[in-house]
Amino acid sequence: QGPPPTSVSQGLPLAQPPFSGQPISTQRLPTQVPGFAPPPSSTGIGPSSYPPTTGAPRPSPMQGPPLPGQTVAGPPTSQPNHVSSPPPPSIMSGPHPGPPPMSGLHGPPPPTHPPQPGYQMQQNGEYSQYKGCKSDIQVIEDDRSNRGSEPFVTGVRGQVPPLVTTNFLVKDQGNASPRYIRCTSYNIPCTSDMAKQSQVPLAAVIKPLATLPPEETLPYLVDHGESGPVRCNRCKAYMCPFMQFIEGGRRFQCCFCSCVTEVPPHYFQHLDHTGKRVDFYDRPELSLGSYEFLATVDYCKNNKFPSPPAFVFMIDVSYNAVKSGLVRLICEELKSLLDYLPREDDMEESAIRVGFVTYNKVLHFYNVKSSLAQPQMMVVSDVADMFVPLLDGFLVNVNESRTVIASLLDQIPEMFADTRETETVFAPVIQAGLEALKAAECAGKLFIFHTSLPIAEAPGKLKNRDDKKLINTDKEKTLFQPQTSFYNNLAKDCVAQGCCVDLFLFPNQYLDVATLGVVTYQTGGSIYKYAYFQVRALWSQDRFLNDLRRDVQKEVGFDAVMRVRTSTGIRATDFFGAFYMSNTTDVEMAGLDCDKTITVEFKHDDKLSEDSGALLQCALLYTSCAGQRRLRIHNLSLNCCTQLADLYRNCETDTLINYLAKYAYRGVLNSPVKTVRDTLINQCAQILACYRKNCASPSSAGQLILPECMKLLPVYLNCVLKSDVLQPGPEVTTDDRAYIRQLVTSMDVAETNVFFYPRLLPLVTDVDSDSLPAAIRNSEERLSKGDIYLLENGLNIFVWVGVNVQQGLIQNLFGVSSFSQISNALSTLPVLENPFSKKVRSIVDMLQVQRSRYMKLIIVKQEDKLEMLFKHFLVEDKSLSGGASYVDFLCHMHKEIRQLLS
Repeated sequence: QGPPPTSVSQGLPLAQPPFSGQPISTQRLPTQVPGFAPPPSSTGIGPSSYPPTTGAPRPSPMQGPPLPGQTVAGPPTSQPNHVSSPPPPSIMSGPHPGPPPMSGLHGPPPPTHPPQPGYQMQQNGEYSQYKGCKSDIQVIEDDRSNRGSEPFVTGVRGQVPPLVTTNFLVKDQGNASPRYIRCTSYNIPCTSDMAKQSQVPLAAVIKPLATLPPEETLPYLVDHGESGPVRCNRCKAYMCPFMQFIEGGRRFQCCFCSCVTEVPPHYFQHLDHTGKRVDFYDRPELSLGSYEFLATVDYCKNNKFPSPPAFVFMIDVSYNAVKSGLVRLICEELKSLLDYLPREDDMEESAIRVGFVTYNKVLHFYNVKSSLAQPQMMVVSDVADMFVPLLDGFLVNVNESRTVIASLLDQIPEMFADTRETETVFAPVIQAGLEALKAAECAGKLFIFHTSLPIAEAPGKLKNRDDKKLINTDKEKTLFQPQTSFYNNLAKDCVAQGCCVDLFLFPNQYLDVATLGVVTYQTGGSIYKYAYFQVRALWSQDRFLNDLRRDVQKEVGFDAVMRVRTSTGIRATDFFGAFYMSNTTDVEMAGLDCDKTITVEFKHDDKLSEDSGALLQCALLYTSCAGQRRLRIHNLSLNCCTQLADLYRNCETDTLINYLAKYAYRGVLNSPVKTVRDTLINQCAQILACYRKNCASPSSAGQLILPECMKLLPVYLNCVLKSDVLQPGPEVTTDDRAYIRQLVTSMDVAETNVFFYPRLLPLVTDVDSDSLPAAIRNSEERLSKGDIYLLENGLNIFVWVGVNVQQGLIQNLFGVSSFSQISNALSTLPVLENPFSKKVRSIVDMLQVQRSRYMKLIIVKQEDKLEMLFKHFLVEDKSLSGGASYVDFLCHMHKEIRQLLS
């Protein structure tokens, strides 16, 4: 059982042909409320052309040629969805990772099963098609044709970005790209009363180091010399396009706190007749939404520039790890992977140094100094008082020590080949890495490869506390909480040193991910989990090696601190993600990579004005992989409104679902799961009831009326409620739930989108088209016995084969002559020289490139035992664990809204 999805890109239809029969209470969704004008636009900020003097463009985050078996590709070009008649409205569709369109919702089909208790069907039994709304696929096509051909220019305040199903280009003209920041609403209520009335959470999902497509410019690096970046005297906001220069350019007024600050002499420039500085277009910080400053020594720990970071590889060499072939596989892979450590563009080689540790009940450190003929091992058996037995020769330059490292990696599998040691320690391993980085006075990352519950006598020792009987009781929350506070304290020490922990888990039984993941989670690291790992199973090997390669190569900022400043009237009050906070304003991360997001919620502390709008500035201070201290700045200006209709017209459902899922997944730590589910349903019912009451034109109570951009809120909310964290099936392990909970908390909007509503594609025989086939609705009744379908959810790719598929298709795709001969054990599709095989393999490759993790390929034959797992991801149907079908849930939501209104 793989955990649910983690990422998104092309999406899924959500509609049906019309149904006959009596209209019932859930009847019509108007696409537009009469009297709504389009939002006002403001003037752009102007072109951005920079002479070389501004500082060199940023180097690309990933260096080096691809590793064996890796493909490198840019984002796919725009792919139209050709739709047959009748057009199925889609939930999301298109090549670009991101949220689906916001559009009309068509009548779901009559349910094929009795309704669930608590989700009663309305009277009259059947649905008529919702009238007056366009199909989702139509909305996607409209958005593609209206917004896909022109770049999204960010100069306009409060502009809702294109749907991420649209493959669009971003031109930064003063606001940060939606690749860096997406908001739940781009129009904020002017008062807290209005915000409370609507119940729409005001939040931003921020991805400070997001990877940009090749055709977009990376943030410029600005060097202001020893004086450092220009800032407001009072609130310390950084210079940005919204600052107002006054008194002929000698002073500036802060756009966040209104304080007036002297312009330093070296930064002075005259103003033109419009009050703009004459060097406006030459300075990224005056004309762009995102840019970087080179930080001065004042921004460094102990007023000392940092050393380049280090990577420490820590390998479990207990009996299970050696017997499964894992140790040999890791050592083989590292020999080539060390050539691809991250580096700056202008550098010949990476500045990152590496070190190696192996462990079971004791720890083995290795001296790989370049002057040695052979590596030397030093054993630390006193795990209660961890220390690093050598300084010189532990962290080394890969090129200088290449032969010694290669010799070590050859010897490790042989040294432990006959081990009988089954017990492992865990906390001392992290302590050892932390001490090594402290001694070297640098930040860095630990890559820990671990296989079993740490039951050996040592600090952080754990016991097996896996208890399925706690599910659906008040004690269920303990399953998500760590066993001991020991790891929280260890995480705090790691963050202080800039020691980020990435964890690769290979469990055959319960591991207590909820506890082991604490340090990873609080240091900004990543967890990867491979249950029942066998080297002989190619899918196990492929998935792990691809994940490891990407994890080692991706862009990371070390020793990072992020602060979000806002203009007067709102402030950041709550944060979600993989980080640590020692105070209420600073988000601290030992490491922050290009996949991680921090979600920030805002609350009012005063009135806002429609004229001035609201501003956010995210400032991230970090150490680059070359050891440079930098500040990355993202600015965003939003509109403010006094009419609820303006709020509801400028929301983004996908960002809203991202926030609500994270809010719920944090809630399970302290409240019963049922309470968390009820809270979610209630909040969404209140959002929709407020719209119905205050914004919709009068209509009968029997009509379900949703805002144009929240048409998909019910279907997505139902997916969140049915997810394994909030409603686990009997086969979902406690560890899987803890793993998923941590995974989702730092996902971006695009990833949560496909995570909760997987993408279902018919594998059509039209092999001439370069685009992905049009997605279909995520329900079993859309599957035909004579066809083959692909479903992807960010962690897995399922290929479902119907029992009546033509023999020729089976031969072309699987290289066997009949349905019965197709093997479930296939981990990759066979490479066959025919157009259909090439087409399907190219679709799989295209999807893999779009994801932050390598997806496992699973072949599912209709009426086979694996079909149960596949059906788990058909999220519009009723789930085995008791989750409502989409139809029943829509009725339930309608009932909740009507109760609130009456």
